[in-house]
Amino acid sequence: MAVPTVSTSLEQQTAVDKALVLLKSLAELDGEAGVSELARRTRLTKSTAFRLLGILQRNDLVERVGSDYRLGTQMLDIGTRAYGSAPVLLRDSLMPHLVDLYELTHETVHLAVLHGTDIVYVNKLHGHRAARSPSQIGARLPAYCTGVGKVLLAFDHDAAEAAVAEGLTPRTEYTLSGPDRFRAALRDIRQDGIAYDRQEATLGLTCVAVPIMGPAGRPVAALSVAGAEPRFDPARFAPALRRVAHEASRTVAAARARRAAVAATRS
Repeated sequence: MAVPTVSTSLEQQTAVDKALVLLKSLAELDGEAGVSELARRTRLTKSTAFRLLGILQRNDLVERVGSDYRLGTQMLDIGTRAYGSAPVLLRDSLMPHLVDLYELTHETVHLAVLHGTDIVYVNKLHGHRAARSPSQIGARLPAYCTGVGKVLLAFDHDAAEAAVAEGLTPRTEYTLSGPDRFRAALRDIRQDGIAYDRQEATLGLTCVAVPIMGPAGRPVAALSVAGAEPRFDPARFAPALRRVAHEASRTVAAARARRAAVAATRS
């Protein structure tokens, strides 16, 4: 398991450096971790990790769940707001649709946006059958290896070519790392309006994603349903996903129309 990269040796790290390493380590995890696990991952002593986690907890940057810790609400809010107000507005306005999608599937569901050649998870809901996943609200992943990322890149030629130029580094043995295969996959996704991630980002995780369309036929975000291999059959959830995305697109259009009307009355 990778340890977060830091620019200074353990001896040179300040308390702030160590706290940031703890936050980075938690961001890489799906769910919670105990002090011993976090100390091992970050190469801190257990006493140092426990002391810093207490400080982070008092500032709502981490939360305690029993004897374990996870990222706190303040940290997650910072993560989404770091990309401007648009993702936050989408998160709030599309929350009912994400709830609808979860109720229809009872699987892990995501709302994500494209940021450069990465995707940012704006919202996530899951139940008791949540699959182990690198997705966290506010976190970023390379777009080329995720369902939500590929469905957004399929409609953004410049971003797709930038991703190819940066290199399609394999994250698993299933990642589409060849430029020609990747471009062909994007053409199919653009034609079908749906993308699949079959263990391309994380072994054992499969998902299906569709775009939420905005003006001029360009997506503003993407929705996905994810589950664990081999139990999860992504094609089974495609119809429900398309229906919810269609309603979400209507919500986006209505919200834009309202904002335009308000702006017109002020001009």
